[in-house]
Amino acid sequence: MPQLSALPSTQYGNAGIEWLNNQCFCLSLDGQALHRALASELGAPDLVQLVEERCPYLFSAQPVFVSGAHIARMFEAIRAVEEVIALPAWREQILADAPAIAQAAAGGAHGVFFGYDFHLDDDGVSLIEINTNAGGAMLNAVLARAQRACCPEITQMVPTLASVDALEQQIVEMFRNEWTLSGQTRPLQSIAIVDTAPEQQYLYPEFLLFERLFEKHGIQAVIADPAALTLQGGVLRHGDTAIDLVYNRLTDFLLDAPAHAALRSAYVEHAAVVTPHPQAHALYADKRNLALLCDDRRLQQLGVPAAIRAVLVDSIPRTEQVEPANAERLWSERRQFFFKPRSGYGGRAAYRGDKLTKRVRQEILQGDYVAQEFAAPAQRTIPLENTPQVLKFDLRVYVYDGRMQWVAARLYQGQTTNFRTPGGGFAPVYQLPMAIDDTGERT
Repeated sequence: MPQLSALPSTQYGNAGIEWLNNQCFCLSLDGQALHRALASELGAPDLVQLVEERCPYLFSAQPVFVSGAHIARMFEAIRAVEEVIALPAWREQILADAPAIAQAAAGGAHGVFFGYDFHLDDDGVSLIEINTNAGGAMLNAVLARAQRACCPEITQMVPTLASVDALEQQIVEMFRNEWTLSGQTRPLQSIAIVDTAPEQQYLYPEFLLFERLFEKHGIQAVIADPAALTLQGGVLRHGDTAIDLVYNRLTDFLLDAPAHAALRSAYVEHAAVVTPHPQAHALYADKRNLALLCDDRRLQQLGVPAAIRAVLVDSIPRTEQVEPANAERLWSERRQFFFKPRSGYGGRAAYRGDKLTKRVRQEILQGDYVAQEFAAPAQRTIPLENTPQVLKFDLRVYVYDGRMQWVAARLYQGQTTNFRTPGGGFAPVYQLPMAIDDTGERT
């Protein structure tokens, strides 16, 4: 790896970050250590083989470098969003237009694993999306256990085993806190990790990691399709097992599907704690909310302080709901925008404006879309078969109750993040020290 002393004159500033992301080809991922970490966490060699065969592009071998200033600005944006969403005026306005199940009392749970997704540029950060069932946290814990420093200068940036142990402990305590917030006084005893056909899901290996983590801490865990759940006498069950808490990985955010009827009833009747839940999705992840969060005038009407408004307007790319009144203007300006469905996830049915066809335009007009000003992702150059390849990356910040838990990068090619790109996947984030400019100020 190039020595840090060889960085450009801006040292650890933006030019230095860009230089490292373009010039550092050293591997941080120790393949044997990753295999050992997976074997230890999963507890069975055949499960390790499952991960390696099913998800060959799950982990990137190179880290992504970011500045301390970028981390600070992401935290500032997250704190601003959380402050606004906590306002009674925000909740009243958003829930008044939400489906009935989102308006129903959530029972106290905050919602686990909010994912704040950012793009970076020289001037700051762009919050492009908020998710309420963000996957990957346990995968990143395993990835962190398999990192190695390629030179002395990198040693201070590599996650320590203590930090990974602390993350896993925080995860367990987060679920226990959700249980307590819901008014329960006895210890949390059982968790169902729920998704449709879970064994067919791409991130099924992560479900196994969560199952092992919960069991290691004395909590019975099952991985279940929601159709296998039943509600009997006010108790949610999976077979003979009574379920205290559901870790909800469904993308049916409102629990509308017929196969989810038992889970929906359990949530509405508070027969089990469901987290994340429909109300959290309505308050945070409905993409129409981004249009409100970056609108200074409307924020002012909600009573948001000027300092918070300034952070949000600066951090969230201009977003507006696609409506007949603005359809022609957005079409003429389409190259400036990225179009996303209101309740979309994983980049599905999302389109860059410069790729739009007239047919897709009609789908957008007939659907429920927002147009977000395009914020280009940052780039990371990696060696692939001895040839430099430029990949895009975003940063995902895992957040619980307003607190940052972990920061991960996702490397990819294409319009949106995916785990189908050779050399791509989750990557560790290495934070460089703050730069010191000519005035002696940290930047």
